[in-house]
Amino acid sequence: MRPLQQVWPTAFAARYSDKGYWRGETFTSFLRARVAAMPDRLAVIGGEQRWSFAELDARAERLARGLLALGLKLGDRVVVQLPNIAEFLSVVFGLFRARLVPVYALPAHRSVEIVHFARTAEARGYIIADRHDGFDYRALAQEVCGEVPELAHVVVVGEAGPFTALDALPDGDAAALPEDAEPSDVAFLQISGGSTGLSKLIPRTHDDYIYSFRASAEICRLTPDSVYLAALPVAHNFPMSSPGVFGALYAGSRVVLAPSPSPEAAFPLIAREGVTITGLVPPLALLWLQAAPTTPHDLSSLEVLQVGGAKFLAESARRVRPVLGCTLQQVFGMAEGLVNYTRLDDPEETIVTTQGRPISPDDEVLILDDEGRPVPEGEAGNLLTRGPYTIRAYHNNDGANARAFTPDGFYRTGDVVKRMLDGNLVVQGRAGDHINRAGEKISAEEIEDHLLGHPNVFDAAVVSLPDAFLGERSCAFIIAQGETPKAAALKAWMRRRGLADFKVPDQIVFVDGFETTAVGKVSRKELRASLRRRFLAQAEG
Repeated sequence: MRPLQQVWPTAFAARYSDKGYWRGETFTSFLRARVAAMPDRLAVIGGEQRWSFAELDARAERLARGLLALGLKLGDRVVVQLPNIAEFLSVVFGLFRARLVPVYALPAHRSVEIVHFARTAEARGYIIADRHDGFDYRALAQEVCGEVPELAHVVVVGEAGPFTALDALPDGDAAALPEDAEPSDVAFLQISGGSTGLSKLIPRTHDDYIYSFRASAEICRLTPDSVYLAALPVAHNFPMSSPGVFGALYAGSRVVLAPSPSPEAAFPLIAREGVTITGLVPPLALLWLQAAPTTPHDLSSLEVLQVGGAKFLAESARRVRPVLGCTLQQVFGMAEGLVNYTRLDDPEETIVTTQGRPISPDDEVLILDDEGRPVPEGEAGNLLTRGPYTIRAYHNNDGANARAFTPDGFYRTGDVVKRMLDGNLVVQGRAGDHINRAGEKISAEEIEDHLLGHPNVFDAAVVSLPDAFLGERSCAFIIAQGETPKAAALKAWMRRRGLADFKVPDQIVFVDGFETTAVGKVSRKELRASLRRRFLAQAEG
């Protein structure tokens, strides 16, 4: 099994420790500290479950013992695909306690993605819900296990079918639990946005990730009286750590898990639980702004609405305070590291027109032109960064590492930004062939590869188009061969391939051919740009 590691050069690691960013904490030690300080304080609310810090810790330890007794061994990787239920937190803290490594997957992922994660991580376990949102994950698990026989243990929250129920795990021996991890150990693997091909795996250490959400909780002014609503899928980096569920628990705050981010699901929870802060992507923020004026639910407890994952247009941002009566906080970050926030006491114009500034004084930010030269302040350029919580390498992906990281350790984010005189960043878009659909990052290349598998598709090019609701939508331009398929049939065919639904093209346009150069060649990047320009020009005409 390829070892998990995330290594900063010695001088950088020493500086980050000396400055107090890295404090030698682990997920297990910080939860134990909260239990010692506030054992009976309510920590997690999910559905009918209401757990104190002490109960969350006790459940995590029982799961840790049971998972080891099941046959998993120290260091094994376990794919976790759970919706926003309380068990998500008991499972991941149980994995940390057992020194097992979660590999986070989203509820929307299907066999293509899960097989990729399991193979790349060399996973031996897979933890799922029985059903969620009308989908049976046990059938998915059977399909995945057929593709990845090394996936020896499937554990199910709910009715287990042919697998092991979470509630029926063996009662393992506490003496078998290992010593706590080292703070520099990899705590888990996150998934990248997948700018080219399938998502890359991101190793995050205890020290670097805890710093990111501890500092985020301070910026967001969380206290034990705060109530954080996890509205977005909790395996996303944003609702996990910005400040997210982990930042909230670190601060001693209460976490409320919403089964859906819709106003219908979230507004009653805000009213009932006194939610003070939550985070959304722009399309959902627009839905909330539309629904709030006529809701019968009392939203007055909400103090902060965070919006991130994609750029929130200023016209919409200006509506948050008058409609919801709370402060907007814009968040711009990435699972690889760098996170930027507008501060709660920033001028309103800064809050509505920028995407914030970095967490840390040691977040190094470069804004360069395409030739690698710094651009003048206030002009747009490519964003590169390194710092105390920005990774230095992906897991098991030498090719991606060569493309994504400079020799001196800067991460090429793929974002185009400009930096204002006050240090706040304004996001301009993406540099590569990458579609940001309602906060979900989609690789054009990956979708094209799937489309080319259809017998009636000769060639395909996938581009982003502006969308008032989603931010960007995906559009596939297709040259057919033989009988031209119906767009709806082609979309259904892609879903049957086991692809996450958000990756299926929103729009399909059939064309007779693609532009080429005199020698019959054109780069995919140029082709996509040309198709996009031509389509938008025709739409405006």
